[in-house]
Amino acid sequence: MGKRYRIILLTVLTLSVLTIAIVELTGISDHSIGWWRDRRNGEATLYDRNNNKTYHGDIYPEQEKSRDDLVHEMPKTTMQFYETRYSFGEVSQGKEVKHTFRFKNTGQNPLMIAKTDVTCGCTVTGFPQETIAPGQEGDLTVAFNSRGKNPGYYENPVVVHSNAIPEAVTIKTDADVK
Repeated sequence: MGKRYRIILLTVLTLSVLTIAIVELTGISDHSIGWWRDRRNGEATLYDRNNNKTYHGDIYPEQEKSRDDLVHEMPKTTMQFYETRYSFGEVSQGKEVKHTFRFKNTGQNPLMIAKTDVTCGCTVTGFPQETIAPGQEGDLTVAFNSRGKNPGYYENPVVVHSNAIPEAVTIKTDADVK
């Protein structure tokens, strides 16, 4: 009886995991990842839950490209940050601080930021989703949350990926948590 019980339990567990995977990959879940398609009344709709965008009509493969892919295919340009390092100084434990790094598109083509990489969940960035025209400026916000951090010095690099040369630029913030 014990062996039969284990086989039934293993089967139920396997089917449960498979069902969860199917729900996530098809986009039925409210927390599904990436793109999913819906065909109703002969019309195709493409939802991007990550960027809150909806496309209607025929769906072509180029519409499913990631932001990273689109930025990589853009003509190269150059960008210049007015500062690449900022110190928050002393920060009380549990406090969130923000700083805005200003940058300029110094090239001849539109500039688009693809993504930012951070080394800690305590650091969050915000950047323009639209392109920045040549000669125009944009803002990149870096927020540092000291909640749950032990007292001490923290340096938080942020790698900014774009269609500029070089493709990746590092800006940094630091804070002395008290």
